[in-house]
Amino acid sequence: MAAPSVEAVARHQHLAEPQTPGCVRVDMHAHSFHSGDSTTTFDELTTAITSSGIDVLCLTDHHAIRGASALAESLRESGHRVICGEEIRSHTGEIIGLFINERIPFGMSAMETAKAIRDQGGIVYIPHPFDPLRRNLQEDSLRMLTDAGMVDAIEVINSKTSLSSLNARAAQFAADHDLLAGAGSDAHVPLAIGGAFVELEDFTDAASFLASLRSARVYGHHWDEPRPWTPRIVPAN
Repeated sequence: MAAPSVEAVARHQHLAEPQTPGCVRVDMHAHSFHSGDSTTTFDELTTAITSSGIDVLCLTDHHAIRGASALAESLRESGHRVICGEEIRSHTGEIIGLFINERIPFGMSAMETAKAIRDQGGIVYIPHPFDPLRRNLQEDSLRMLTDAGMVDAIEVINSKTSLSSLNARAAQFAADHDLLAGAGSDAHVPLAIGGAFVELEDFTDAASFLASLRSARVYGHHWDEPRPWTPRIVPAN
């Protein structure tokens, strides 16, 4: 399997080329104030999503899923969609579960975490896999899960990963192990939404999402600009 194509965009407000008819653009990794390390409100997310060119946002808060349904409701009139996800810290690093409906506890082994995602019919997605400055899944655990057939997709572009070589290494790992390639902004601020995304044929559920991801196009760029300071009151999680 060839390494996934990685195509740059200048900024998410000005996408590189027109969207392919019948396809949607999905940012597979983003956060709201429910994460604890983000102060982004749902109003800010709604504005960012509608202005970014993203059709579907995977809300992957740290150890929380309550925000996804609330964000979906606020986006309903705009026609944009939300996939419920969670970024979970296992003993050996972070794993994202997509298309889940119940919160998965942190602190389990990587295998236990992956099985808990699969038990809900969810997708096991590995974020920022080789970035040593993040809580990345340790390589031995990544290889163990991959060999066991417990990884569905791996993040080949993470907008917060500063070294392009690390994203390239993830893309090569995906190619070498026949894993699906994903991309996400890992946005903790509104302007970062859409910094990385996949464009794929529209889907209705986890199974059709995975089928479409097989032929997806992957876009992204590094985004690490500071958030302009404004006074704010963020609701407690």
